[in-house]
Amino acid sequence: MSHRRIAASLSTCLIALVVAGCAPVAAERAPASASIPVPPAGAGLADFFEQYDAAQLSLSPQGKAYRGIRDQDYGRWNDVGDEAEVASHKLQQATAEAMRASFDPRTLSPDDALSFELFNAQAERADRLFAFRVHAYIFDQMNGAQSRLPAFLINIHRVSNAVEAQAYVDRIRGLGPVLDALSAQSAARAQKGIQPPKWVYAYVISDIENLMKPDNAVIEDIATKVGKLDAPAADKARLVDAARAAWTESAGPAYGRLLAEMKRQQADAPTADGIWRLPDGAAYYQALLANYTTTDMSAAEIHDLGLREVARIHGEMKAIMAKVGFKGTLPQFFEHLRTSPQYYHTTREAYLADVATRVAAMEARLPAFFNTLPKAHLQVKAVEAFREKSAGKAFYQSPSPDGSRPGTYYVNLYDLRDMSKTELEALAYHEGVPGHHLQRAVQTELTGLPPFRRFGGFTAYTEGWGLYSEELAKDMGFYTDPYSDFGRLGMELWRACRLVVDTGIHDKRWSREQAIRYLKDNTPNPDGDIEKAIERYIVYPGQATAYLIGKLKIMELRTRAQAALGERFDIRAFHDVVLQSGPVPLDVMERRVDAWIAHESA
Repeated sequence: MSHRRIAASLSTCLIALVVAGCAPVAAERAPASASIPVPPAGAGLADFFEQYDAAQLSLSPQGKAYRGIRDQDYGRWNDVGDEAEVASHKLQQATAEAMRASFDPRTLSPDDALSFELFNAQAERADRLFAFRVHAYIFDQMNGAQSRLPAFLINIHRVSNAVEAQAYVDRIRGLGPVLDALSAQSAARAQKGIQPPKWVYAYVISDIENLMKPDNAVIEDIATKVGKLDAPAADKARLVDAARAAWTESAGPAYGRLLAEMKRQQADAPTADGIWRLPDGAAYYQALLANYTTTDMSAAEIHDLGLREVARIHGEMKAIMAKVGFKGTLPQFFEHLRTSPQYYHTTREAYLADVATRVAAMEARLPAFFNTLPKAHLQVKAVEAFREKSAGKAFYQSPSPDGSRPGTYYVNLYDLRDMSKTELEALAYHEGVPGHHLQRAVQTELTGLPPFRRFGGFTAYTEGWGLYSEELAKDMGFYTDPYSDFGRLGMELWRACRLVVDTGIHDKRWSREQAIRYLKDNTPNPDGDIEKAIERYIVYPGQATAYLIGKLKIMELRTRAQAALGERFDIRAFHDVVLQSGPVPLDVMERRVDAWIAHESA
């Protein structure tokens, strides 16, 4: 196969291949082309994937930073121009074509054959979504660039010397063209009818106004990082002054222009919430569902599954309600939990201390249920003040592979009345251990796998594991307080309701208010928690359906293995089968577990 080259600017990140996520345009550009990796004579598939990874990373300065790579691109941003996105897509598709032409999966080792299958699946998935590449909202309260870019600087851009501090200054200065380019793209999409609902803009505007203050979170962060350097005071002062100048001259004015554009769009923004209103919205939603769940389930099938699961969980909740002696109906018990002060912490410090206690106890218990444990440390961190009003309830950031950045469980403590004590355990187990931190740190540490498997993912697998971990913790002896066990069921109920409201909003054309009412009627969650969740599902369509679908598959496979193997079933070995492949589609997971059962039964 001939060696081909694709002209490209810096590319946006591919969801499955670059952990940084989609990100913005840089004032400075990386090399103008990237080679399609073609295996040399005698090269193995692993070398082929390493070449692809290097080509992809050369297009993604932010992807490098997430990996802990600090090189000549450390002060740059990614490019989200459409030409760059097209080039990145062509790079992936041509690589998949070259792989199929150069390797026969029937002659590969089992591990290489799985890598072949997974890369091909990811390329096909990306190709199906490519036609909808301009359908995503650039500015919203969940993943909007207005807050994501400062969060990247604060949480990912590490500073260990003056050169890296200068790279931080360069990125601050680069925010000007970044924001201007993204603002222009947002305006162009709005003209085509692709923009979030009107209520979203208030959140975006709030984030922008927080960052327009002279001593904003970014300036505070670089001043703190520079202050810790072993350098002369004059040099440190110079770097902080340079950062302030870069903000004053570039980032700050760009945020001002973005603020004006967001207010302009807000005036004419639509009031309907679902993506059915977008061009080809129905096809877009079905593509998203297939992408996130790794199944071919229709929106109607997912909606009906959600209704069945809600009914099942309500039944289990009623048993706990009777156990604690509550006299009344399940909705009355929900209201009691929602409004009674004893179910909420009164300080952030108390909440975080409680989480630390739960995590420490879980970490001590892990070896009884897992052969493979993460090396990376887990830290628990409150969401930064500048974005806590708009950010989600909780989320996790993977560690860097070089060990320079721990795994981080971010918890949003903006309003403690949205963070019930009853859910604290389940939430910590989901985001921390044995949930996302264990799974994603182990994945990152699987050095024998190709980079796209170590750093990519399938949502149904990753989020399915997180939800599975919540129930696994009960098997491990946790949730000794029945209210915490009720909270665990509440978290599972939450994910079941997601199947109903996500499809309700985006397929059945429910309004934000209809979806909020469904959660209020069917869950014990506080009003603020409910409203923020529905607002998340509106701007992040399809993603929330993956959790329960993935968890149900893992539980189904574990039950199948226990029934087939009886006393020979080893839950630690089962977890190895699930974890040591890295993320896979649900059908691949099922095939792997069935093969393990057959091997253990022989």
